[in-house]
Amino acid sequence: MVFTPVLSPLGEGGPRLETVLAPGAALPGGRLAGQVRLRGGDADCDIDRITVEVVARLGTAAEARRLEREVVCARFTLPGSFRLGRGEERSLLFDVRLPWETPVTEWAGQSLGVVLGARTEIAVAAAKGRGGLVPLAVAPLPVHEALLAALDRLGFGCTAATLEYGLVPDTSQRLPLYQVFTLLPAPAYAGVLRELSVTFLTNPGGADVIVEADRPGGLFSSGHGQLNRHIVSHRDAAQRDWGATAGVWVREVLARLGHRSLPGPAGPGRDRSTAGAGERRAQRVVRAESQDGSGSSAAARLPEPVADAAAARGDAVAVPAPSAVRMAPADRPSVAAPREGAPQV
Repeated sequence: MVFTPVLSPLGEGGPRLETVLAPGAALPGGRLAGQVRLRGGDADCDIDRITVEVVARLGTAAEARRLEREVVCARFTLPGSFRLGRGEERSLLFDVRLPWETPVTEWAGQSLGVVLGARTEIAVAAAKGRGGLVPLAVAPLPVHEALLAALDRLGFGCTAATLEYGLVPDTSQRLPLYQVFTLLPAPAYAGVLRELSVTFLTNPGGADVIVEADRPGGLFSSGHGQLNRHIVSHRDAAQRDWGATAGVWVREVLARLGHRSLPGPAGPGRDRSTAGAGERRAQRVVRAESQDGSGSSAAARLPEPVADAAAARGDAVAVPAPSAVRMAPADRPSVAAPREGAPQV
C-alpha cells in the first residue's frame, strides 16, 4: 500500500491516507465503490469525520492544470468517528451513487482529456486535511454512445470533451457544470459548419441533448434564441434509429443558421455504415487532449453497446439545483469550500 501524507494542516507527523477506487470505469448515475486506507501518525488522534468528494477540473486538461478551477460534483460523508492509534492501519469501505450528470472521461476506449477524480478529506478536532486527487474513469451511458456513434458514422469526428461552468437554460440540469463534446464536421458540411457541439444533461429517465453549431460568444450565451434541445429516454438507446435521428438533428441546426440547401443522404456525408464502413471505421481518429496538455490521437473503434441504462444503478443523487448563472472564463470564481451534500465551486 502507498500511503500519502494528509495535506496541511495535518501533514507533518499526522495521519496518512490512501484512496483506492474499484477497478473499471463507473457510469453516470451508477455506483462508485472503493476504500479509504488510513495509517496513524506520531500520536493517537480522534477522527471526527471522513468525506469523499468527486471533483472535476474545468476546461481542457491543459487549462485545468493552469487555471486550477474545480467543481465538487458530489460529496459523501462516511459514517462514524473513531480514534486512530499511533501507527495504526485501518480501512473503510464506501459504495456511493454518482450524480447522473457526472462528466464522461472516455469514449471508445480513448481518454477524452477530462480531469475528474475522487479526493478524501478527514476532520480532526477543528482541523481538516485532504489527500490527493485519485483519477476516476467514467464511461458513457448507452444513450450517449448511440448518438456519438451515429454522428461518427456520418463523418463527425470528436475532437474534445471540455467541461464548462454555468447553467444551460430551459433544461433539467442539476450540477453547476456541463460537458461539451466538440465534433469536426463531415466533409459534406465542411463549407457551412465549423464545429458541431453536443451536450448531454442526463437524468434518471434519459437526457436532454443539446446539438448546436459553434457560435461567437459561446453556445449558450444570450441572444441566440431557442436551443436545439431534444429529450430522449434511456430506452431510446436500443429502440431509436440513431442514424436517421442524427441526420435530422444536424439539418435542423443548419436550417436555423440559415442554410436551406443542404446535402442529401446520398452525398459525401452519407452514413458511413454502407460499403467500406469497416475500413473507414478502422481509420477513425478521436483526438483527446492528454493529461500533460499536449494533443494526442489514437485509432478508435466504434463502441459496442453497453448494459441498458435502466440497469445503470438506480436513482439519482439528490442534489439541489444551483442558482449560478453562466460566466465568461475570466469571471469564474476561485475554489470555495463546498457545502455539505451539494455540488459547489
